[in-house]
Amino acid sequence: MPWYFYLLEFLSGMFLANGVPHFVQGISGAPFQSPFAKPPGVGESSPLSNVLWGFGNLVVGFVLLHYFWPWGCAGWVVLGAGALAMSIQLALHFGKVRAGGS
Repeated sequence: MPWYFYLLEFLSGMFLANGVPHFVQGISGAPFQSPFAKPPGVGESSPLSNVLWGFGNLVVGFVLLHYFWPWGCAGWVVLGAGALAMSIQLALHFGKVRAGGS
């Protein structure tokens, strides 16, 4: 399999992991940080913008997954690594923002 398949599987995992918190917070009616807030990633956006942002991330993640489906264990590990990497980054960022840091 070409190397870029693994890169796109990694990105698919990242998009899927990023879509979940935005979509869940949005459909829960809670404001949440997004790139559209002021300041970006720190201020809170409306639930509607988070639903749209989260849904967009999920669509991109699933489209990448559709075209670059992981064949074999290595592909699934790479996809999971992308999801884990994004999840750790989001946990660190949102934890710092919610604790009052920037």
